[in-house]
Amino acid sequence: MAKVSKRYAEAAKLVDRSKTYSIEEAVKLAKETSKTKFDASVEVSFRLNVDPRHADQQIRGAMVLPNGTGKTQRVCVVAQGEKEKEAQAAGADFVGGADIIEKISKGWFDFDVLVATPDMMGQLGRLGRVLGPKGLMPNPKTGTVTMDVAKAIDEIKKGKVTYRVDKEGNINLAIGKTSFTDEALVENFNAIFNTIAKARPTTVKGAYMKNLVVSTTMGPGIHVEIVK
Repeated sequence: MAKVSKRYAEAAKLVDRSKTYSIEEAVKLAKETSKTKFDASVEVSFRLNVDPRHADQQIRGAMVLPNGTGKTQRVCVVAQGEKEKEAQAAGADFVGGADIIEKISKGWFDFDVLVATPDMMGQLGRLGRVLGPKGLMPNPKTGTVTMDVAKAIDEIKKGKVTYRVDKEGNINLAIGKTSFTDEALVENFNAIFNTIAKARPTTVKGAYMKNLVVSTTMGPGIHVEIVK
């Protein structure tokens, strides 16, 4: 760990903690301070002035980033009949009905996103305690409970991200990899920033976005200016 800490300390010296950077500066700096030997993820963290205990302030949704995330998502589809065939044809990594549900109940989680048709949610619902904490439970709000499984699979494979505010009012998600061009990362950032800005609840008083930070895997946080 000492080696990693030294690497982090060297990277952190490049970041002025008292300054807020433009997104263009922040992306450039994030790539410069990424010291991992692998293609690290570039992440953004929003600190919002919301109270998720109120239903209207539970910021949640999904969108396809313009340039994807750089991560290959393994999609598992729970469906039956024609929808099962449709999912297979659309390129789902795993497809099944009761057999898949049984497999998951026994601890199988070799997938990143779970999609289900509405008619399967009754059976899948009993796994809520297992899938919920892992963030894998299909939900209509994120487009993962749908009859159009082909569209869902296509969007996920193209770089669809889901976002959800946590108890403290934070939203964290990846906007790409350090191998992306600066322009691609900025475009992805702007897309998610505008989406979350539009989701501002009418009941929020004062500043909606309190803090905005860009970082890479194991890299220092870089404060980004919030452009109104």
